[in-house]
Amino acid sequence: MRVFVTGASGWIGSAVVPDLIEGGHEVLGLARSDASADALRQAGVEPVRGSLEDLDVLRDAAAAADGVIHLAFNHEVAVLQGDFKSAADADRAAVEAMGEALAGTDKPFVLASGTPVEAGKVATERDGHDLPPLDAVPPEAAGAVARMATGEYVLGLAGRGVRSSVVRLPRTNHGEGDHGFVATMVQTARDKGVSGYYGDGANRWPAVHRLDSAHLFRVALETAPAGSTLHAVADEGVPLRDIAEVIGRHLDLPVESVPPERAQDHFGWLTMVLTADQPASATLTRELVDWAPTQPGLLADLDQGHYFRTS
Repeated sequence: MRVFVTGASGWIGSAVVPDLIEGGHEVLGLARSDASADALRQAGVEPVRGSLEDLDVLRDAAAAADGVIHLAFNHEVAVLQGDFKSAADADRAAVEAMGEALAGTDKPFVLASGTPVEAGKVATERDGHDLPPLDAVPPEAAGAVARMATGEYVLGLAGRGVRSSVVRLPRTNHGEGDHGFVATMVQTARDKGVSGYYGDGANRWPAVHRLDSAHLFRVALETAPAGSTLHAVADEGVPLRDIAEVIGRHLDLPVESVPPERAQDHFGWLTMVLTADQPASATLTRELVDWAPTQPGLLADLDQGHYFRTS
């Protein structure tokens, strides 16, 4: 297939691209700058100049491709500027532009999303589809709900002649070069002189190696039935205390609980992720498509030591 990929140079995208090429696919990647375009060419990708705001570019690229994998999201606006809702709204417009271009073609459209948080249970692929109206949620939750609604829009394209699927990613897509949540915990431990965990440390993170999640995007592109929700989950839920203990051992630091009243001062923005118990499973995904993780789990990956190297 000739596959249009947004976010092709990102953390997940830079693993998806070689997996697609290995599978015999030709890849086109959205490039916001000359530097990004050059990097994509070196990776064997044909660059398409534009951004998520260039709806005509997205529409034309999707129409010309045999399938689309949408990985890009403006995390700078969502996280660094604290405006998740604006980032989610821009993402929805981009998705609608590509979705309209694919309507009636039976081509695959694969969207990256996140595993849901289900109080008191392990989230499955059947969860997270009954969303409240945006005007019924607090402002701080509006962005997250809006992004989840975009996933429901993509699933709904199955009724409009698109072989659509949503690949939900866990909180941690780990691997060498990761700068996400686990890397932030490592840096926080260095800065604070203690490897901390929130509360009793029982809250769990689902996790997957990024090479495993990258392969699921290719599997979804090639074989997922229309309207499929897939979970790229290897570890259903790793307790925060277990993560903190590995970090403490590698950095030779004490491992301690950080009580809720001190969490914001200790963990900063990461606190909002640490406060929820959020395990998720991929049992239904493995039954539906031919995907099984082969890379090390989170704790084993941490023990390989690459998270603790300094320049």
